[in-house]
Amino acid sequence: MSEISISRRRLFAIGAGAAAIAVLPGVSSALSPIPVRIVTGGKGGVFYPYGEGLARVLSAHGGNLRATAEATGGSVDNARLVHAGKADVGFATFDSVFDAVHGASAYAKDGKLELRVLAVLYDSYLHVVARKDAGISSIADLKGKRVSVGSPGSSAETIAGRVLEVAGIDPAHGVERSNLGAAESAEALKAGRIDAFFWAGGVPTAAVQELAAAGKPEIVFLSTAAEQAAIDKKYPGLYRPLTLPKSAYAGMAADVSGLGVANVLIVSVKAKDALVTELLEGIFDNLDAIHKLHPEAAKLSLASAAAATAVPFHPAAEAFYKAKGT
Repeated sequence: MSEISISRRRLFAIGAGAAAIAVLPGVSSALSPIPVRIVTGGKGGVFYPYGEGLARVLSAHGGNLRATAEATGGSVDNARLVHAGKADVGFATFDSVFDAVHGASAYAKDGKLELRVLAVLYDSYLHVVARKDAGISSIADLKGKRVSVGSPGSSAETIAGRVLEVAGIDPAHGVERSNLGAAESAEALKAGRIDAFFWAGGVPTAAVQELAAAGKPEIVFLSTAAEQAAIDKKYPGLYRPLTLPKSAYAGMAADVSGLGVANVLIVSVKAKDALVTELLEGIFDNLDAIHKLHPEAAKLSLASAAAATAVPFHPAAEAFYKAKGT
């Protein structure tokens, strides 16, 4: 056999070996971009700018991750999308995730959703914003008024229902109900189409900030401290007392006591360990960039992200935080 024939055989063997390596599990994925779909919330809230910024950071600095952010109705929509495999990461309030994994409240018809926590982010404040000229000074005063309870599929809608209920108001029929997101609610209140609205979000929420800064109409923030105490008896551990500081929005004369809820990033139970680890590495290896996305994003740390919740973390997330000493 000629030396040329032997060389050709050797080249063929080398080429075949390289092809075999290329199809080994984990090798091709390391060479190809990994699409990550992040579902957020309405554009007037905090979830959307936080999620959009997170997608940019992950795409630029998260190895092979190529992330995109999508506006949605909020927590309930996001939980369903992640469970169904139509999204990889979702923003959600903790109470909504708790209900989702137990198939309760908004998820009663869905059954139990297979979700896990990726990271704890920040607390949402329940904003109850009313026109000053509507004569509303308490939650009880909302009875019979035109009230937006949050967009369909949002955690705000769930919280609003619970707050109204403990205040003795039928959430479905005790108010002239509409379902608008933060930006739409602010615009409707400004135009005089509604008297008040509920919104659960970080501080500042852009839509509320713009409304307060305009000063027309004058607005008031309603306390939900009494309702928080009553809700805690029925839903222990889901909500916490929080104070909206008078420095939060223009025109506030005093701090407003109320309730809040933690926000988390969620993934599916079925999410690959490698993806979960790469997501967390992309976030915490670039924490300075994350902190610049929004005032609420500036609160993120390894310790706060790993705070224990009543919904389990994804096993790979648990391993990641443990390896970091948290």
